[in-house]
Amino acid sequence: MTWTNSPFRSLDARRLLSLVLIGAFVWSLSSVDWRGGIVHTGGGDALKDFPLALFPPELSPGFLKLGLIASWQTVVHAVAGITLAIIIGLPLGIIASGSLGKPGRVRMLVAAVMRFILAFMRSIHELIWAVLFVAAFGLSSLAAVLAIAIPYAGILGRIYSELLNDVSEGPLDGLRSAGASPAGVLIYGRMPMVLTDLLSYGFYRFECAIRAAAIMSFVGIRGLGFEIQLSLHDLKFAEVWTLLLFLFGLVLLVDYWSTSVRRSLNS
Repeated sequence: MTWTNSPFRSLDARRLLSLVLIGAFVWSLSSVDWRGGIVHTGGGDALKDFPLALFPPELSPGFLKLGLIASWQTVVHAVAGITLAIIIGLPLGIIASGSLGKPGRVRMLVAAVMRFILAFMRSIHELIWAVLFVAAFGLSSLAAVLAIAIPYAGILGRIYSELLNDVSEGPLDGLRSAGASPAGVLIYGRMPMVLTDLLSYGFYRFECAIRAAAIMSFVGIRGLGFEIQLSLHDLKFAEVWTLLLFLFGLVLLVDYWSTSVRRSLNS
């Protein structure tokens, strides 16, 4: 047995990774100034007041209306962002999977270049994209939508390419033997076999997009996060809880929608 095929190589790699992670954790603990105050002055009272503010949260009609408006703004940004991400990410993921074209070096090269592009897109956090787009377009919905769409397209494209590559080759060989082209194999073979997984991961990313749209407040874009930030600045924790419950409700609705769609496909 050669060293490259030895199970000890992967075992040593896992041990090395574990040691690196343990070392990073220990280093992070050692970098904390344990001699100073971990909680700043007044922080203890804030930690006590925040959970107590949940009983009850702010339920005045005016603030509930504000929460609904902010929720709608967040949903609009998330829906537009994830839709654009799918429109971009799906074809890029198909190209990155190498499912199209004749087998050979050219197809491998194109797939490798596309994977590099997808890696670049997802390597930059949506907040950084937001800062760049705000500088270009101002505090508009377009900045929020593009800031979500670009990195999420990179993530979706990578996952979609992996799902398409993991398809069992048996049914695909049957299509090829019947004379199907690579595009036909993709449309009638790969896509139907991974459709449920594509939708499931797309809905999960939609949940993430809602949270991402909420935190766009850090660059000044309106939404739930913007209102949470204003309430936190004024130490109005009851209002914060109300807005967090709105955010929680949005995630629950998406989860319910995702479950319903997957059940309908499997029935």
